[in-house]
Order: sequence, then C-alpha cells, then structure tokens
Amino acid sequence: MIKSLLVSSTSSPEVGGEELINKWQNDPESFLWIDLEGLDKDKEKKMLEDLGCHRLAIQDAQRERHPPKVELFNDYIFLLYRGFVAHDDNLNFEHLQISMFIGQRILITCHPKSSIAINSLFNLESEKHLKRSPIHLALMVFHSSCGNYLKQLFSFEAKLEKIEDQFQLSGNDQMMREITSYRSQLVKIRRTFNYHLAIGNSLNTFLEDDEISLITVREIHTVNDLRERLDRLLSLSQMYYDICGDLIDGYMSITSHQLNATMRILTVITALFVPLTFLAGIYGMNFEYIPELKAQNGYFILLGVMLTVSVVLVALFKRKKWL
Repeated sequence: MIKSLLVSSTSSPEVGGEELINKWQNDPESFLWIDLEGLDKDKEKKMLEDLGCHRLAIQDAQRERHPPKVELFNDYIFLLYRGFVAHDDNLNFEHLQISMFIGQRILITCHPKSSIAINSLFNLESEKHLKRSPIHLALMVFHSSCGNYLKQLFSFEAKLEKIEDQFQLSGNDQMMREITSYRSQLVKIRRTFNYHLAIGNSLNTFLEDDEISLITVREIHTVNDLRERLDRLLSLSQMYYDICGDLIDGYMSITSHQLNATMRILTVITALFVPLTFLAGIYGMNFEYIPELKAQNGYFILLGVMLTVSVVLVALFKRKKWL
C-alpha cells in the first residue's frame, strides 16, 4: 500500500497515493511524505531507486532483520529502527523494522506491516511537521514509537510492583518462572534500546556538523528530546532487569535459607538418634555375656542413660542456637 501526504505553500495539503509524486516533482516548494506499507520488494526497490535512494540503503531497508542504524548519504539520511506491531502484558513485543529515507523535501517510510506510530501521525495534522522539514517529521515518528514503548514499560512497572509485593508474601516456583521470563524479554528490549540510543547520539553528531544541511540547529531541541526519551527507555529497561534479577536472587536466598533450616533440623534429629541407636545396637547383639545384660533393672537403666544423653544433646544444641 502506498500512501502520500503532499504539503505545498500554494495549495491545501493532500492525502493520496502514488499520483502525488508527480505533483511534488513539479512543485519545487512542496514537501512529500510517502509511506510504503507491505509493498512488493521489487516494486519498492524500483520506486526508491527512482526517487534517488542509494542502492546499499535500499538493501538494508529490505532485509528481514537488520540492526537499527543511521547513515548519511549525499542527498538523504537513512534511518532504520525497530517499532512494534503488537504486544501483551508480558513484554512480548512483535518488533517491526521501519526504514526512513529523509531528504530536503521528502520523507519516505518503509515497513512490512502496519505501524502504530506512523498510523497515528499520517494525517493532515502532520502538515506542520512536514512543512517545517522532513527530518522534523521523521524525528516525530521515531519519538512517537519511543512513546509507545514507554507506555508499555510503565504498564509493566505497575505489574512488577504488584509481583514484588506478592513475592515477599508468598513466593513460589510459578512466580519464579514468570519473573525469569520477564528478565529474558528485558534483555532483548535493552539490546534494541542500546541500538536506538546510538542512533540518537549519531543524530546529535550530525547536528553539530555544519556541513550537513539535512539536519540543522533548528532541530536541536527535537533531537535532544528524542535522545532523552531513548536514554530513559534504556534506563528503565535496565532498572526493571535489575529488579527482576534482585527478585530472583532474593527468592534463591530465601529458598536456600529454608533448605538450610530444614537440613539443620534433620541433622539435629540425626545427631540425637545416633548415640541412642549405638546403645540399642550394642545391647541388641546376640552375645551371651554382655555387662548388665542379666541385671534386674538393666532395661530401665539403659532407658535412663538414653534419656539423659538426649536431654544433654538437646541442651547443647540450644546453647549453640542450632534449635
């Protein structure tokens, strides 16, 4: 699907399809946003080549999986990042690769599926962003995607706080598996945010280079705002990862402590019965001549000795605070 937004100083903004490209080419004062969603790769490649996009950038845009990046060409800035299509409460994002070709008067966005951020901005209200500059509109799209990530992380934060409270009261193996799953997802998300933060730093470098005319000091606040949001996303994902790690470590410590307490009780019980078993074993031997074996009160004497040994051992264990 091809969608286009044409903004001209001489006429009202128009939303249409491929036919707006000719109008844009014939009006040097106009600006154009072309959105290519789920387009056939051969057709997409030909259209991008006709619009002057570099061959290597087109190859990167059409790869199924490519690390986020930003690259400067003669007439374009090529920006590739990861948005998402769908999500659930368990941080299972379905990532969507979004490519942008940003020129002086044109913005081209390419993505295989519907994008939440692009759909929210592709309307006549985006006229002001496109009219200001295509790079400003591209930054707003990227900023919107980061905002969607933030919403999901904030929702997860509330869920994580609830899990922390439940975990302290009654942690179990099921909650342990759930937290481990969250931690695994946060590793993947953190890796994506690391790439995105590198893009923000590169954009800031472009901003400081006076020879690059595609992005000017007029966008300094937009770039800084984007970098702050990217940095916040990375910080939040790292913080949630650390919290999940602390919960796992805490659960392991509690489990280990409980196991040690159980083993200590079992050890005390074993230690109590070892001398008793020894005495019972001695007097249970089938020898005819054993001291006190024929004694009239030998049975009660042995029970008294065994009781005394038990009491002494229990008193000793309590003094050492083993019980």
